[in-house]
Amino acid sequence: MRDLVRRIDAATPTSRDRALDALRACAILGVVLGHWLVTALISDSGTVHVASPLHYLPQLTPASWVFQTLAVFFMVGGLVGARGHAAARARGTTYRTWLAARLSRLFRPVAAVLAVWCVVAVALLASGVGVATVQTLGKLVLSPMWFLLVFAALTAATPLVARLHPLWPLAVVLHVDLVRFGLGGPAWPGWINVAAGWLVPYCLGAARARGSLRDRRTGWVLLLGGAATTVALVLWGGYPASMVGVPGAAVSNLNPPTLASATFGLAQCGAALLLLGPLRRILRRPAAWAAVALLNLSAMTVFLWHQTAMMAVTAVGLLAGAPLPGLHTVPDGGGWVLARLLWLPVFAGALLVCWAAFRIHEQGRRHRRGRTRVVREGRPATAAGAERV
Repeated sequence: MRDLVRRIDAATPTSRDRALDALRACAILGVVLGHWLVTALISDSGTVHVASPLHYLPQLTPASWVFQTLAVFFMVGGLVGARGHAAARARGTTYRTWLAARLSRLFRPVAAVLAVWCVVAVALLASGVGVATVQTLGKLVLSPMWFLLVFAALTAATPLVARLHPLWPLAVVLHVDLVRFGLGGPAWPGWINVAAGWLVPYCLGAARARGSLRDRRTGWVLLLGGAATTVALVLWGGYPASMVGVPGAAVSNLNPPTLASATFGLAQCGAALLLLGPLRRILRRPAAWAAVALLNLSAMTVFLWHQTAMMAVTAVGLLAGAPLPGLHTVPDGGGWVLARLLWLPVFAGALLVCWAAFRIHEQGRRHRRGRTRVVREGRPATAAGAERV
């Protein structure tokens, strides 16, 4: 293990900003843990449906503020995308080649998930499982993929949006919400915010890439201003306090994004910018950096298979013959929460099995003379993936 840690540290260029990888890793882990904590599969009259502890226990709402971390992911994506596109142009790389390299790592592991779940769905239906149950399970697998489509679209638009000020997409979100909520307009304009809402942190990252947002004062303005605006929107604007969707709620801050989710994302991005310095100091330690680097090598695999891991554990738990607390029971009390926390290591173990089986689809690994190498955007790199832009 120590040898691996040393090799990863030695393979990383001194110019690489390790803190960005740490932010990306934290964003992915936040989404994974959030889904595991707020998603319960309940069997009712032979049909499986999804329940959320946030519906029964609204006092748990602050958990959604911690684990809804997609804004940080999009900010890092905007920074890396803008920087990578600029570097590609300087090397004479065409836009098409650059984009293909950027997107291939996103969508290679998607094919594996879809292939496996097509087989699973057919097998479940053939064994007599109800269509409603299969739809519920399929939705849990597919719903996290929506952000990949949005992220891919914003990545493709990087040359157009790299110099766009974040206030422009924020203004679009504001006006869409004024139409929807202030003027009693139809709901469909809200889907404009799927692009505009996530374009806000993406543009923040692009601004950072071109040299803006460098002083700590900017981070504090985003953090405090975004947090204060979000609190005001929740207390006096009628927005829900939860930053994730809650079954049965009239309005979701996430599906589609609202002004409250956009301002909350600004606060998260401000906090992330303030953490860059401390993270850089921490990640000078080879062991800390090795953990972050290894997670980043398989970030999409972890993201795409975490719901499958949870469902697999839930299904195996049915062999006990009785509902298991925190796994099959209604999430309506503190006992469920404590039991679910105890299940998290089991979910992580199942995810580790999925990672071992399917990580090759993301990493593009190949074995040559006993040495593992990782292909990144057409360039071979050592195990740390150090050359990835």
